[in-house]
Amino acid sequence: MPYVVDFKKVSTVGLESSPVADALAGLRANEGRYYHNKYGHAFTVRPATEVPEVVDRVTRILKDERDIVIGSRPLEATAFEVDGLRMDYVFYESGLAVNVMYSIEDGGKRAVGFKLSEGVEIPEELASRFKFARQKSKLAGVIRGSYFVIKGED
Repeated sequence: MPYVVDFKKVSTVGLESSPVADALAGLRANEGRYYHNKYGHAFTVRPATEVPEVVDRVTRILKDERDIVIGSRPLEATAFEVDGLRMDYVFYESGLAVNVMYSIEDGGKRAVGFKLSEGVEIPEELASRFKFARQKSKLAGVIRGSYFVIKGED
């Protein structure tokens, strides 16, 4: 069942099994607000089991590009196009969110982003590979993020 993320009234709907459900809900709401304000896009997620192709695509890109395997269970995912970009998101039970951005035009931007909910430790599979910068959010508290540029083809 799709859920349009409400960034005015943060909800843990779909994230209840996460030990950091409130923080992850704030992170998800932060992403929803960003896409609403910048592009007028309603950020809508589904249970990961309903969109396995999105989870599989993100999983494959992480494995192929950097030999990364996320150890946490995916809870929700979404895929959409906005302003010439194809975006994939997966929200994990641990409080991690991974997004994959591909420019629809050849030769455009391609990157993977990682965001950690407030209070979440950097997952072991990422800790030695990436430095995480801090970002403050009214909805999510302190988010830590990192990214890498995708070199291979989709």
